[in-house]
Order: sequence, then C-alpha cells, then structure tokens
Amino acid sequence: MLGQDDAGPRLGAAELGAELGERATLVQFSSAFCQPCRATRRILAEVAAMVDGVAHIEIDAEERLELVRVLGIEKTPTVLVLDSAGTIVRRAAGMPRKVDVIAALGAAV
Repeated sequence: MLGQDDAGPRLGAAELGAELGERATLVQFSSAFCQPCRATRRILAEVAAMVDGVAHIEIDAEERLELVRVLGIEKTPTVLVLDSAGTIVRRAAGMPRKVDVIAALGAAV
C-alpha cells in the first residue's frame, strides 16, 4: 500500500485519491463533524493557492480507515506535509496556523 524509503513512508496518488503537487502536497485528514477541520481546510487551501506547485488534498478519515490506521492518525484534523516524491516530511495534529504551514513547506520544497 505505502511506498517506503530511508526517509519514511511515501504516499502517492493511489493512496491519496488525487495527484501530488509538483513541489509539495498538504494532506488533511478530516471528519464530518470536526469544526477545526473547516478552518484547516481554508488555511491549507489559501497556502496552496499562494505557493506554486503545492497541492491540498483533503481525506475523510472515516472513509479511509485503513490509511488512517497505517499512518497512525489519531485525531482530526491531522495535516501531513509531503515533498514532491510523496515522503512525509512534517506532521501535525490540530488546527495549524498559516505561518506554521508555510514554515513546514520549507522542509518539503
């Protein structure tokens, strides 16, 4: 299911249900009744729109329980920052601040 290399697990379009960004991808795990997930969606979409080559993919945690378990997602929202190869370079649970998302992208691009 997941690719693996020395840097850690890699996610691709098959796992995510959408194409990776050219430079980086912001993956958000959400659930239907999660209030902070809505604000997180807005923040990540704004950052993805600001930075060329960055994609934002939102995944419904309840619909993708196997992926949630494999990745050890324990709460929503959880955000993963992937580099261009799909390697997870940063991970955070809870609603992020826009400045922190931008800073985390620095590790991916």
